[in-house]
Amino acid sequence: MAIAFGASWLWLAVAIVWCGWSVINPVVQLPMAFAPAVAAVVVRRWVTGEGFADAGLAPRWRASWRTYLLAWWGPLLLVAASVGVAAAMGLWRPDSAASEPDSWPPLAVTVPALLVVVVVLTPVYWGEEFGWTGYLRLRLFPDRPLASVTATGLVWALWHYPLALLGYIHFGNIVAGLAIWTLSFLFQEVILAWLYLRARTIWAASLAHAGNNMVLSLLVGLLLAEQLGDTMVTVVMAVPLGVVAAWIVATGRLRPGGLPRRRRGPAEDDPFGGPDLRRPVTVRGTAAAG
Repeated sequence: MAIAFGASWLWLAVAIVWCGWSVINPVVQLPMAFAPAVAAVVVRRWVTGEGFADAGLAPRWRASWRTYLLAWWGPLLLVAASVGVAAAMGLWRPDSAASEPDSWPPLAVTVPALLVVVVVLTPVYWGEEFGWTGYLRLRLFPDRPLASVTATGLVWALWHYPLALLGYIHFGNIVAGLAIWTLSFLFQEVILAWLYLRARTIWAASLAHAGNNMVLSLLVGLLLAEQLGDTMVTVVMAVPLGVVAAWIVATGRLRPGGLPRRRRGPAEDDPFGGPDLRRPVTVRGTAAAG
């Protein structure tokens, strides 16, 4: 974690204080996005020496295509659910003037374009998922899946806090905003961990992470942020995320035996020779990447 946090936050300080760049600038965000992956690689290769057998790097397209489809389209379903929450709370109406912002193409064009962008940007979001969901989660409380996911979600949220303090997101009340934001990260981590366990590959979680940012957050923000502000937008997104996360936990899908097992043929075996990713992993040493 020291590598992931130290590298990310040091880079933010250099980029903003020395270079004078905005935190919204992709040039600032990109190195930060890969810091958790760099940390995981360093720890796996040189600190613990455990290697990459359980890293989930094999894409497993054929065996896990249904999970990929869910990871790809799920964020769009969450957009609809979030807008529905806003409507149920009396915060949004379908005839609202801000339903389709004038500065963007019609939603009929924007949505398909974003679904393509999500696929293209999945390798960028792999940087975080390889470090957090694919490494840290497996090492924190390895015999307690819910505690492991909760701890990972809290670490992931804390890692993002400087962005909220530097203008990436604007909360009217910073304490309340960070609290809601943290809940959102916890709910997302439950979902991402489930997708990872279900597909047995880090790429499904990376695809969903890209969708959460480029479809869920972006579309809900475009539709509602002008009327509601960032804090309430985060609230209405957190509600359906929380419902899905609660279902995953309540049905035992985070437990090692909580997912249905499929008989695998030779083509579906993990080419890295690693253990079943449904099972917690314990490694020698105490160092963990962020």
